[in-house]
Amino acid sequence: MLINAKPLEENSCEMSTPSLTVERVAEANLPTEYGDFRIAGYRSTISDEEFVVLYKGELDAETPTLVRIHSQCLTGDVFGSIKCDCGPQLHRTISMIEDAGHGAIVYQQQEGRGIGILNKIRAYALQDQGADTVEANELLGFAVDGRDYRQCAEILFDLGLCKVRVISNNPDKLKALEDAGLRVVERIPIEITTNEPAAHYLRTKKEKLGHLIK
Repeated sequence: MLINAKPLEENSCEMSTPSLTVERVAEANLPTEYGDFRIAGYRSTISDEEFVVLYKGELDAETPTLVRIHSQCLTGDVFGSIKCDCGPQLHRTISMIEDAGHGAIVYQQQEGRGIGILNKIRAYALQDQGADTVEANELLGFAVDGRDYRQCAEILFDLGLCKVRVISNNPDKLKALEDAGLRVVERIPIEITTNEPAAHYLRTKKEKLGHLIK
């Protein structure tokens, strides 16, 4: 499963802030069609944001561990939209972690690169008129990508992780984890075979957002 892995330069593994701004509020077993996992709920102590973590196995600071920061995509993750590759990426990641025997997914509730589900639907309407995903956000008056991954990194620290193998094509996520003090020892590319309209969406991400897609 872990093919075309690309090593990255190692960095230090120390938090750049003295205390966490997230807290774990609930935890339970979660059996899935892929295998048995643990699910934990976190909330921010400085905003109203909430996070969910799906993880498996013994997590420790010295073991390089598969992780993914997955931004909520209701349309792709739940409704099976083919306008993006989000749902298939999430499900493949769960399968990869099951195969590896340990790993964690931080599910970040920042829909539509931070604009929320209602504005995402408005963005979809603009895409129906010919705008791409970047142009649609800008036409609505939003930043191209308004997400912040700092607290996602804090959650990984809270789980006991230090060395991470990040399943992502997004260089901003890699940099955010490194800046937070995690040691990114490897990037695992994740690419899904798609047809239009997702193929157009992925071209835009590659050309305008710098995603590491072939």
